Amino acid sequence: MGLLDFRKSTFKHGVHPPEHKEETNGRPIRQFPFAPLIILPMAQHIGAPSQIVVREGQEVVRGQLLAKAGGYVSVPLHAPISGTVRKIANVPTISGKMSPGIYLEAFPASSQEVLEGTPVDVDTATPEEILKGIQDAGIVGLGGAAFPTHVKLKVPEGKTCDILMINGIECEPYLTTDHRVMLEQADDIFTGIRYLLRSTGAGRAIIGIEANKQDAADHLEKMIPEGMPVSVKVVPVKYPQGSEKMLITSVLGREVPSGGLPIEVGVVVVNVATTAEIGRLLPHGRGIQERVVTITGPAVRKKGNYLIPVGTPLRYVLEQVGVDENISEVYMGGPMMGVAVSNLDISITKGTSGIVAFTEKDVKRADKVYPCIKCGACVDACPLSLNPSKLGILAKFEAYDQMAEEFHLMDCFECGSCSYVCPSHIPLVQYFRLSKSIVRKRNAAKQTNGNAK
Repeated sequence: MGLLDFRKSTFKHGVHPPEHKEETNGRPIRQFPFAPLIILPMAQHIGAPSQIVVREGQEVVRGQLLAKAGGYVSVPLHAPISGTVRKIANVPTISGKMSPGIYLEAFPASSQEVLEGTPVDVDTATPEEILKGIQDAGIVGLGGAAFPTHVKLKVPEGKTCDILMINGIECEPYLTTDHRVMLEQADDIFTGIRYLLRSTGAGRAIIGIEANKQDAADHLEKMIPEGMPVSVKVVPVKYPQGSEKMLITSVLGREVPSGGLPIEVGVVVVNVATTAEIGRLLPHGRGIQERVVTITGPAVRKKGNYLIPVGTPLRYVLEQVGVDENISEVYMGGPMMGVAVSNLDISITKGTSGIVAFTEKDVKRADKVYPCIKCGACVDACPLSLNPSKLGILAKFEAYDQMAEEFHLMDCFECGSCSYVCPSHIPLVQYFRLSKSIVRKRNAAKQTNGNAK
């Protein structure tokens, strides 16, 4: 590929925050210790929470079903450890709300072997059987969104998927989870791609990888099974290239319409770690019990990539890796799109891709928020060519309907590029997050009232 072509393989705008990946991208995935107590919220994915099927005092085996899917846009939950259901009660979550959940106490001497289920044969299973197998395994998007994967893969009536895009971009600073998965779990990734090609009907797959992970690109290219319609595409480093719409534009030059989904342009996008889980779990009919998490940041002593059981309390994680006594902020996810936690009693969920901890001196707090100076930096940074400055002003005046209807608020995927470049320190992405939740509530109320009539 010539330099000119390489430069074209990207999207408009975006930003270049410091990457901070060198501290963990060379560290192999290691098994994390099993916590004595696992805390499992039922609401740990987009859609309806899982519904508990066990009782207090019941002994369960690792991989056993603890909660069934609460509907179509929902997935079941499996035991991450063998142990006893100590309590069924509300548990804290990252949103600040309490959610029904399970407290699971580990058997101290258990070998923690995993139950085998009913395998899904990739050669004979129908697309519907594969989608059911993915739902039964409790798989959601592991890149952070935690959207039930079987729903995402269901191609709507009248649409066709010609390209399956495997997202190995991982543009969020500090995080190297997907990087290590690509280097260490290539066989699972290609097995997962076989399931995904069959379930979506796509003719070929493309693995998109940023240029700062050239070793992963070279490794996967070498490992492509003979005859499999898969290619690897390396794109320049730019944030937020890992967003579905940006990746499709970068790799294929296709533009997903405003308010539309990737399938509108014939594409289904699946995160590379999610793909590896599909390839790892479906041949055994198992449910997801653990995931790879990057634990890093200036306040962390034993930085690395760890395979951590879902439900491991954050407090226990930080105790095990060791943290600086001047620890100030802890993010679930990366610093751009992650959430600063207010409670260390929350636990690792299926969507937790990273834990990043900062000391007091690393956290640059703005003393004051200044008025917008109309510099246009946020407009130049927005990957969707929205007008964050105008949206920010409308948010202050609570003009939510105007934000949604005239200025495409709901297209914003909260990447944080606008806040990152704002010289006035205006917390634009927080304004938009709040505004979007208000718009969603209003729309839901309108729908309820409309149905009532």
